[in-house]
Amino acid sequence: MFKAFLIKYGEIGIKGKNRHLFEDALVHQIKYALKPVDGEFSITKEQGRIYIETLGDYDYEETMESLQRVFGIVGICPVVQVEDEGFDKLAQDVIDYLNKRYPDKNKTFKVNARRARKNYPMTSMELNAALGEKILDAFPEISVDVHNPDIMLNIEIRGKINIYSEIIPGPGGMPVGTNGKGMLLLSGGIDSPVAGYMVAKRGVKIDAVYFHAPPYTSERAKQKVIDLAKIVARYTGPIYLKVVNFTDIQLYIYEKCPHEELTIIMRRYMMKIAEHFAKETGSLGLITGESIGQVASQTMHSLAATNEVCTMPVYRPLIGFDKQEIIEVSEKIGTYETSILPFEDCCTIFVAKHPVTKPNINIIKRSEQKLEEKIDEMMKEAIETAETIVVEAE
Repeated sequence: MFKAFLIKYGEIGIKGKNRHLFEDALVHQIKYALKPVDGEFSITKEQGRIYIETLGDYDYEETMESLQRVFGIVGICPVVQVEDEGFDKLAQDVIDYLNKRYPDKNKTFKVNARRARKNYPMTSMELNAALGEKILDAFPEISVDVHNPDIMLNIEIRGKINIYSEIIPGPGGMPVGTNGKGMLLLSGGIDSPVAGYMVAKRGVKIDAVYFHAPPYTSERAKQKVIDLAKIVARYTGPIYLKVVNFTDIQLYIYEKCPHEELTIIMRRYMMKIAEHFAKETGSLGLITGESIGQVASQTMHSLAATNEVCTMPVYRPLIGFDKQEIIEVSEKIGTYETSILPFEDCCTIFVAKHPVTKPNINIIKRSEQKLEEKIDEMMKEAIETAETIVVEAE
């Protein structure tokens, strides 16, 4: 029935003279999202609206699922577009629409007409009344309810006339790429994929770095992280994933430093390496899945000790979330089932039995002095041997 979709956006509409840049970014993301969908599509902009027209047969369900993952879209309206051939023809088109869309007519309705084209011979109020009368004549069992109707019948008078009664919610946010780039520290856990999703929702293009520790972590653990990146890429577009071999650095820290400080010191070196890649690729900040107090390395004292090595901002979108709230988002975006697969990453392998929860930065730095003989060379090798994987949504 539907050969076109009207795309509604939110915040983009208040961007003033730069609005066209955000609209273009949204069109780009829509094209990317629809690329794997069966069917051909034409995407156009017109007077604060974006239209997707289908060219021939297409998969409706798959199209809708793909569009519901595009940040910047607040509403997707399956729309019937008709030419303006006078009121009587419009009334017949509206009746045909209701007849096909709602086989059960035992419903209430309201007509909501809007004229973007002010030279139309009837006002919005006149259209509401006249179309309402035609509908009541055609379907005696239907009734009017202007406050809480079952069917909100929208009629938009534009170049063509849009008829639609359903607005399917989109994810909101801003189109990816309109707010710079960030480097996500991605692990196989629940939190970091959610953090990447949430920052991308604000228009940030995401790249990622994963710290791998063979043979202590398996190839299955690495594949798990790649699979998580593929799921996140459904929302963000392609992700450039750096896989860093972190084994030698972890073992060296394990050998030289107090065990209660292991997690903090390892985390500090991860941040240093991630920041190197962030600067190399033009990212403007690091992104982590940390939440205050969730584990010993995420107390306020621990986060301060981790931040101390960074020269660029660290964004923590989950900072005030409870674990259950994070799990709910992970279930919504489809990462949860993959995150809970039992393949450990390098963080969990080398966890101290009694980690320090209130690390003193001066004491941590003194411990790190024991590493100075080799650590710079080891970091250089880890950076130079990192594998780059271009992860695309499946």
